[in-house]
Amino acid sequence: MRKASRQKDAEWAFEVFDKAPYITVSMRRPDGTPYGLPLSLVRKDDRTFYFHCADEGEKLDCLRANPVVSLSAVSRCTPKYEEEKGNYTEYFHSAIALGLAEKVTDDDEKTEALRLICQRFLPGYMEHFDDALRRSLDYTTVVRITLSEPPVGKCKP
Repeated sequence: MRKASRQKDAEWAFEVFDKAPYITVSMRRPDGTPYGLPLSLVRKDDRTFYFHCADEGEKLDCLRANPVVSLSAVSRCTPKYEEEKGNYTEYFHSAIALGLAEKVTDDDEKTEALRLICQRFLPGYMEHFDDALRRSLDYTTVVRITLSEPPVGKCKP
C-alpha cells in the first residue's frame, strides 16, 4: 500500500465488509479476461463468505475455470472539495481480500448460508424462511468463498 498510514487491520476490514451493501467479487473468465460484479455476500466468520445464485451462468463458468477471487467493498465514501487546499478528495472506508470459491454441496451448509444471507438482508421476514427454503433449496446454488489470507482495510478519515 502506497500510504501505509491509511492501512487498517483485518478486524477493521471485516467491519467494512459487514457494512457494505454489496461486495464486488472479481474473477477471471475462462478466456482470461477479467469479470467482476457486485454481489450480496454474507460473512460467516473470519474466513468464510457466502453468496447464492442460479446453477448456471457466467459467474459459475468463471469459478470453474479459476476459483481464485478478489473481494472489494466500500462502506463509506464522501467526496469533498477542500477549499483551503484548492483540491478535490474523497474520504472512504474500503477493504479487500483474496480467496477461493467453491460450490457448496452439503444441504445443511447451504441452509445455514441461505439463513445467514436472509438474516443480513431481510431480517424482518425470517418467519417466511423455512417455506422459501423448502421451495428453493434444490435449485439454489450457494458459493462459499474461503479467504486465503486476512483482509486489508484502507481509510482516509
